[in-house]
Amino acid sequence: MRGAFSSWPWVMPLLVLTLRAAAWASSARQVVELKVALEEIHRVDPRFLSVTIDASLAADPKYIAFLGSQRLRTLANNLTPAYLRFGGTQTDFLLFSPKKHSSWEEKLYWQSTISQDLCAARALPSAVEKMLQAQWVAQEQLLLKENFQKKYKNTTISKSTVDMIYSFANCSGLDLIFGLNALLRKQNSQWDSSNAQLLLSYCASQHYNLSWELGNEPNSFRKKAGIYIDGSQLGKDFVSLHDVLSQFSSFRYSGLFGPDVGQPRTQSQKLLMSFLNVGGKVIDSVTWHQYYVDGRTAAERDFLDPDVLDSLIQKIQQVLQIVDEIVPLKKVWLGETSSAYGGGAPGLSNTYLDGFMWLDKLGLSAKLGINVVMRQAFFGTGSYNLVDSNFDPLPDYWLSLLHKKLVGTQVLNASVSDMKGVLDRKVRVYLHCTNSNNPKYQVGDVTLFALNLHNGTRRVQLPDFLAKRQIDEYLIQPVGGASLLSRTVQLNGKVLKMVDDRTLPPLAEKSLAPGSLLELPAFTYGFYVLKNAKAPACIDVSKMKWR
Repeated sequence: MRGAFSSWPWVMPLLVLTLRAAAWASSARQVVELKVALEEIHRVDPRFLSVTIDASLAADPKYIAFLGSQRLRTLANNLTPAYLRFGGTQTDFLLFSPKKHSSWEEKLYWQSTISQDLCAARALPSAVEKMLQAQWVAQEQLLLKENFQKKYKNTTISKSTVDMIYSFANCSGLDLIFGLNALLRKQNSQWDSSNAQLLLSYCASQHYNLSWELGNEPNSFRKKAGIYIDGSQLGKDFVSLHDVLSQFSSFRYSGLFGPDVGQPRTQSQKLLMSFLNVGGKVIDSVTWHQYYVDGRTAAERDFLDPDVLDSLIQKIQQVLQIVDEIVPLKKVWLGETSSAYGGGAPGLSNTYLDGFMWLDKLGLSAKLGINVVMRQAFFGTGSYNLVDSNFDPLPDYWLSLLHKKLVGTQVLNASVSDMKGVLDRKVRVYLHCTNSNNPKYQVGDVTLFALNLHNGTRRVQLPDFLAKRQIDEYLIQPVGGASLLSRTVQLNGKVLKMVDDRTLPPLAEKSLAPGSLLELPAFTYGFYVLKNAKAPACIDVSKMKWR
């Protein structure tokens, strides 16, 4: 063979050229072009990324003491501004009693004496915290079993329980939305507001500032309680609640949100339409719920499948169409959402992998016109939480924190295509004005966040008018880069973990030289702040700092 090549002196250079051409073609396939428009297409609420605490935490009142944890409050405070929704299935099985506290509440001194200064309430003692965490393992399994079997029982909550929920929200800087029991019915099927009025009276006496919901996923009332309530009746119930709220000076102008209907399937769409026709005018925002997959059958591939991620588009469009036809201009929220329903998918939805669904949902929702997205859950039962049972932040917490710090309210337009102009659905990009409250950046800067679903590196080429801008990169990867199922992540190569119960680590950027391609390794996601972009939608002339 060696002799054959030596007798054809032009073969070796041709082979080299062929290999170079193949390498260039491979490299070209790795490059995608970013296309952007720097005009605003939508504006979201400053509390766009919000969180929930499932009402199941109150099924046994002693676990509400978790909300006295300084560590949890630190983690929650760093996600502000945000709503905190206390709701979920257990909402419709909670009864409020203004009478004496439970023995546990008396033992942990969560009496109303803390009402003079809620944030000065004594912290949850370390020994008690550890004991409750050890007991929580069995409690969590019990709650998950009840949810799977759809066997629910009524739970009575006290003033101390309400105090702790409000204290947690207030002292963390979150705006509390409290879910009221919608299954309390009179003989004529009308909602019985008497228990809610007891709760409202207590909250008013404490001068609590909060908003309200009524019921959770009314389309499933028959399954979980054997009761059918149609949308028209539910609309009347919300009108009744609105009237009750107006009787309290404290709540006359408080927020009212609903109906927290499930996925927009045929039954829930009908319920939503009939609800809005009757009660749509008394609510401040329309709320609905969405999950991609069943937590019991979810697979790793689901989290990386663009078809699964894009399934959200049709659902959002269906809800928006209904709202626009009946109560046009009414804001729409994802009032409860995560990757997998049924408590999440263990080993999947509490890992780095879940970030692909979560970050893409944040991008798509903002782009399509959703004003608030409420993550199920900040902490509690299941595998889809932002914080685990040891009060340690999971990968989606760090992702949420970066989104909160870097992404502003004005939504811009962005897309990517390969070098032939074909849309690349596995490189998903979203563009916002940079958060104006971030002292690192100035008006006119923009934040791009991007996900690479390819099993190979992709390089994003900026348009010419942005190519010479300085870029700050925030690339999130699993620790070691080996497994998408890692529960620990690194930012630009540095592991993220709390310094102590009151301190989070710095979110340090990596500066890229002007003209750089944005390099996204296989199965990664990250944020890129394009400095001095001077995006017209992001510039408030009265505040602009000329450079």
